[in-house]
Amino acid sequence: MSFQDFLRQDVRLVLLRVLTEMPAYRSNSSVLGSALQRYGHAVTRDQVKTELAWLAEQGLVSQEDVGGVAVVTLTERGQDVAMGRAVTHGVKRPGA
Repeated sequence: MSFQDFLRQDVRLVLLRVLTEMPAYRSNSSVLGSALQRYGHAVTRDQVKTELAWLAEQGLVSQEDVGGVAVVTLTERGQDVAMGRAVTHGVKRPGA
């Protein structure tokens, strides 16, 4: 696995874990982008939206577009992956 792949998998895990802490397990791409910056990931808004779309394709979040902003809600499966109870190829497993 390349370092770029490792970073992408970590970004996906961070997005899921941040959503576990949000009210109603729901947030928008702008807030999530700021959270990624806080956790040391330098990502563009486009990259955040791309990763959220990927997570939605995997069934880990549900996504809707509200005025050009991606709004996502964590699914039960997404919560299981964030907590390490389930595994999805392409998302880093949380550390012990």
